[in-house]
Amino acid sequence: MKKVLWLGLAAVAALAIFSGSAFGGSIDLAKQSTLEQILRNKELRVGFEAGYMPFEMTDKKGRFVGFDIDMAREMAKAMGVKFKPVNTAWDGIIPALLTEKFDIIMSGMTVTQERNLKINFADPYIIVGQTILLNKKHAKTVRSYKDLNDPKYIVTSKLGTTGEQAVKRMIPRATYKSFETEPEAALEVVNGKADAFVYDLPYCVVFNAQQGAGKLKFLDRPFTFEPLAWAVRKGDPDFLNWLNNFLRQMKNDGRYDRIYNKWIKSQDWIKDVQE
Repeated sequence: MKKVLWLGLAAVAALAIFSGSAFGGSIDLAKQSTLEQILRNKELRVGFEAGYMPFEMTDKKGRFVGFDIDMAREMAKAMGVKFKPVNTAWDGIIPALLTEKFDIIMSGMTVTQERNLKINFADPYIIVGQTILLNKKHAKTVRSYKDLNDPKYIVTSKLGTTGEQAVKRMIPRATYKSFETEPEAALEVVNGKADAFVYDLPYCVVFNAQQGAGKLKFLDRPFTFEPLAWAVRKGDPDFLNWLNNFLRQMKNDGRYDRIYNKWIKSQDWIKDVQE
């Protein structure tokens, strides 16, 4: 009987030690969270690349504006800290996050398995897909991305994006040309130097409204499924937990709808950013 009692007490003691160790580890992990750093520094540093309409742009006064910018401002407000924008070239945006140049990427980034190997994503805040801006001379012959799968067609997109990946994966026989920026790639089609531009639906909606009249045909049915999400460094469950709860709150108290309607449904903002 004494032996059984001793074994029981030993098991309880071991469990207490293990629980205490696990609890201590959790506390240490929480202290290392980017969320704690943000609160200590009293600023939220947000990485993005201006130029992706309507998510992040520069207006006529040189201010950063757009869907992601408004969401970032709401996020900083909810944290009680200052919003600090960090405009960063797209091809270096993930390395910049990993080397702590900023705290979070909020730049219309599509969740991909390749990116997810390097960084963690919060829950998607919007779903988009690839669409096509087509030179009007092909309006009667090209009805979908499948019709572009021929070397005679020159297809453009932005370097290092899911638009580029979609072309290479789903239109592999087309002659592909990449560009550093979205406008360069789209204007190639407007100017008759390429046949089609492949890119995210929201951007194509805006570009077509700005410069497509009489020059482009918009194939507006997305042919890919692409969730956009905020990206953070790996190993930070506390920050991810906060972000997911913040997004859930935004989507249920009217703030998300207000921002969505302003930047996605409406095009009133174009006059403030168009030269």
